[in-house]
Amino acid sequence: MPTIPIATKEEGVRPAPALAAPNRSTIRWEHVALVLIVLLVAGIRFRLRDMPLERDEGEYAYAGQLILQGIPPYQLAYNMKLPGTYAAYALIMGVFGQSAVGIHLGVIAINSSCIFLVFLIGRKLFDGLSAVVAAATFGLFTIRPQLLGLAGHATHFVTLAALLSIYLLLKAGGTERRWLFFWSGIFSGLALLMKQPGASFGVFTGLYLLWREWPAPGAVRTAARKLAFFSLGAVVPYLIMCLILLRAGVFKTFWFWTVSYARAYGSELSWRQGLHEFANRMELQKEHVGVMWLFIVFGMTAFLWERWLRPGAVFMLGLLGASFLATSVGLFFRGHYFIFLYPALALLAGIGVSASAAILRRWMLPKVVVAGPVILFALAFTNALYAERAVYFSDSPREAIREIYGVNPFPEAVVVGDYLKANSDPAARIAVIGSEPEIYFYARRHSATGYVYTYPLVEDQAFAAVMQLEFIREVESAAPEFVVYVVIEKSWLRRPNSDAHIFQWADAYTRQNYSLVGVADGGGNHDLYYWGVDALSHRPRRPEVVLVYRRNQ
Repeated sequence: MPTIPIATKEEGVRPAPALAAPNRSTIRWEHVALVLIVLLVAGIRFRLRDMPLERDEGEYAYAGQLILQGIPPYQLAYNMKLPGTYAAYALIMGVFGQSAVGIHLGVIAINSSCIFLVFLIGRKLFDGLSAVVAAATFGLFTIRPQLLGLAGHATHFVTLAALLSIYLLLKAGGTERRWLFFWSGIFSGLALLMKQPGASFGVFTGLYLLWREWPAPGAVRTAARKLAFFSLGAVVPYLIMCLILLRAGVFKTFWFWTVSYARAYGSELSWRQGLHEFANRMELQKEHVGVMWLFIVFGMTAFLWERWLRPGAVFMLGLLGASFLATSVGLFFRGHYFIFLYPALALLAGIGVSASAAILRRWMLPKVVVAGPVILFALAFTNALYAERAVYFSDSPREAIREIYGVNPFPEAVVVGDYLKANSDPAARIAVIGSEPEIYFYARRHSATGYVYTYPLVEDQAFAAVMQLEFIREVESAAPEFVVYVVIEKSWLRRPNSDAHIFQWADAYTRQNYSLVGVADGGGNHDLYYWGVDALSHRPRRPEVVLVYRRNQ
């Protein structure tokens, strides 16, 4: 049974729950288990490292590619996200190369680091068994295909920064190492820069710092200094980013997209619609991992009767609340948004397994019975892997992305991008009429418009009509050599009352100024591509295709 230090009034702090020093065999077992977990998850990702980029990855990759060329964010690629993930992608591509493989190798490093940090936090707050189970749960949840965990979404980068901030705060707690508080704040600020919901984790970390450091009357001034160091660190990344964008001349565009438009986008769904979205996504969360959710629920209640867990109750309650708020921004609840929740859920699963074993141990049952919760968790983990065995262990990267994303034109984007790269001058501009920024990345050509997504043009929000006109003006002014028209509903997500002007313009503009030179007829088991005169005579198998046009001479 772990021993819990008791805070005294003289100490003025609430020390983190601790365990008796584990023996060497325990340390060895924990470390071996952690290495095996990381190798398993990283191995699955590595096997699929050449999987085509999906559109969010394409956005980050294209923006990162522009940064490597010296072009600032928001100049040739508009989006409401803060630019931290763009910079992270640029760093990854600078190390591993500008390819899908290079990007996914970087994501493996990010995800493996998160698994390691979940383990460290679980071990520091609870016990070794909790930490190992938490690491395994987090690793499994973050690769689940139906929740889009295999892609390099911004949520992975937010989670890494948030976990680093939390771990540094736990290390700094009860000490006078103010630079640790400062660096904890830095990583909280970076979590925000990766994506706006990261702010929830910064607020949680700051409040938890106050709860740990403030209680004793004599510690008020010391706690205030620690909070000041943390707060200073938290604002530094955002201030530096604003100065960089101001100097680059794109601050006005940045502010419109990340504040004005983001506010309009975030208010598109009602609370009723948001709850419906949440209910649907929670059904996916339980698929193949129902036993793990039982451990999560048991872990939530274990604080009521397991005294050795109670010092960590406030931490878990705060982390769970902050994670849910981050997941709920905009009320869209897309699959990969739940990555924000996974550290908290993983820790609760670890607590559930460890608390179950502790109860059985107190009843002095045989060792095989005491090991029952661990065995049950291992079987549930194995069953989850088996349920998705095709994607994890046998599908090719192309087959895997079709299995996960259906008719979305991500495999087609690779071929279309390569065609544009081979048949245009490096200085040529191209326009993608659709939400497929990955085509710009593969082609290594600059966009004729900053609207690398066309979703905003057909959304039910106040700026949609103005955005359509700006999109049209930018494309017509650039007169791109190639136009890629994505006639696929998932690249637009039209609403019942969407303004159809953009489609009328696209049809007329391509008909008057361009000739069809390519058709990507995908979405099934076998993609078909037709170029030149063959494209003119091809009759697509389905209405949803990608059309490539070249400007008339």
